[in-house]
Amino acid sequence: MHALPRIEPRTVPKTDATVQDLFELHHDRIYRVARRITGRAEDAEDVLQNVFLRLVRREDPVPPPAEAASYLHRAAANAAVDLLRRRKAQHSEPIGDAERFRDAAPGPELNRRSAEIGSRVREALAGLPPRAAEMFVLRYFEGYGNREIARMLNTSWSTVAVTLHRTRARLQKELKGDLR
Repeated sequence: MHALPRIEPRTVPKTDATVQDLFELHHDRIYRVARRITGRAEDAEDVLQNVFLRLVRREDPVPPPAEAASYLHRAAANAAVDLLRRRKAQHSEPIGDAERFRDAAPGPELNRRSAEIGSRVREALAGLPPRAAEMFVLRYFEGYGNREIARMLNTSWSTVAVTLHRTRARLQKELKGDLR
């Protein structure tokens, strides 16, 4: 696992102490969320950096401490899915170069197949509407229950349940031939 960047107190302006505190409390979790979604350590580091840079630059408001974990989790999930969407739209990476970006791991058939399935799922996630992708990630990548997701996204439990049902059906249909 890659070492996460550390913000030293002297590198952060005094007015951004809140952002630094949030980083120190939540950077591990944000990295893990992004890593699970993107499948790559380099992408997870980029997502982590972007989430906190937006706060430092004040593109996003600094969330109150009571809402910070939920806010940052959602920001990381959204940024990771956006990264997957941008990559899918670009189609500029030659297939031969793809191997140099893969994380080093043992190469048995099971790992290869798992990576292939993960890649196809991430590609399918990039094609989902943003809200559906966010709910799917929270439920199946992060393990939150439908009621927790409803609270996090300020929506009803039934909306989450219906959205997840439709999203699962769509993904199953899209991936049916790919996952055999």
